[in-house]
Amino acid sequence: MLSERIQNMVPSGTLEINARVFELREAGTEIINLSVGEPDFNTPDSAKIGGIKAIIENKTRYDKAPGLMELREAICAKLSKENGVEYTPDQIIVTNGAKQCITNACLALLNPGDEVLIPAPYWVSYPEIVKICGGKPVFVETKRENDFKLTGADIEQYATEKTKMIILCNPSNPLGTVHTREELQGIADVCVPRGIYMMSDEVYERICFADEFVSMAAIPEAKDMTILINGLSKSIPMTGWRIGYTAATKEIAKAMGSLQGHITSHPSMPSQWAGVDGLNKCSEYTEWMVTQYKARMEAAVDFLRRELPEVPFIEPKGAFYLFLDISCVEKAVRALPGATDEYSKDFTLKLLNDKHVAVAPGSAFGMDGFIRIAYASDIDSIMEGLKRIRDLVKELEK
Repeated sequence: MLSERIQNMVPSGTLEINARVFELREAGTEIINLSVGEPDFNTPDSAKIGGIKAIIENKTRYDKAPGLMELREAICAKLSKENGVEYTPDQIIVTNGAKQCITNACLALLNPGDEVLIPAPYWVSYPEIVKICGGKPVFVETKRENDFKLTGADIEQYATEKTKMIILCNPSNPLGTVHTREELQGIADVCVPRGIYMMSDEVYERICFADEFVSMAAIPEAKDMTILINGLSKSIPMTGWRIGYTAATKEIAKAMGSLQGHITSHPSMPSQWAGVDGLNKCSEYTEWMVTQYKARMEAAVDFLRRELPEVPFIEPKGAFYLFLDISCVEKAVRALPGATDEYSKDFTLKLLNDKHVAVAPGSAFGMDGFIRIAYASDIDSIMEGLKRIRDLVKELEK
């Protein structure tokens, strides 16, 4: 008999879409995939050389569970220079990707039944990780007029004596929104007096088109209540190398390091050495990459405004996502043969089957009626995909 935690786990909301993508590709159909949240840029040579050099020089033995000291020092330097927050290496835990950061933090802080506020829409794994770790996810209904960004008032409405933590994704996946300093201050003003921890997932922070990016840890009174989540997958980019990291108080970091020592120990040593050079030598590459994302975003936004004015979207300020409101075709989609109670999923399946374009349904992120487009693809694929989305919307509107 499988454990209750496994039986209570909800499968990924994008699983059916991904399975259909594989089926079509195996049948020889070319698919424009705008559903994947992975940079289409390669790891820069400087980082790759760092990993190769580690292998050649036999820097491949066990190291400390919290991570390679040189990498933790590089992370501290990055946080100080770019985010204006000061940490010491004993406050940093290097993990096997940012998912392990989140899991470590939940295991270290949550007792059975503790509530975690998760604003919707949310990244698909947040609620499942909370449940695996014994917590109770509480979904916060955010407001459209605020671009669905979490506010202090939202927290006041949903917080109870059992609330232990909130999860904030900034810049947001799937929204592409970025919280301002004032907005973060409003969240801190509610959480800190109540003793509510703030897990701030900032893995997209280098991909920011706003005037500035402000870390939650940069709000002075919030720092000790913040568990900062970050990694190298989106910013260097180093997705398959699996390097994430957390910054927290020494007490919390020590607890997470102890947990990691029993569960996985440290990440791959060549990956960590690649991360050192990724942080120290690849800033220009990251800056160039962000200019490419911004150009793609601007082209996509211009197309949507001209060609699909009936499909509103959240103005992206960071990450590489567009969150589109497809309520204009809700009636038509719900009338389709075999329609389910999740019309965003039905729309994405029809888009995939009829137009051979893959996007993610809003229902996967806790908000039906939307689709998420990732512009982490070449510009030609993005624009062709948008044209096909336009064509399907027009057909359904007839």
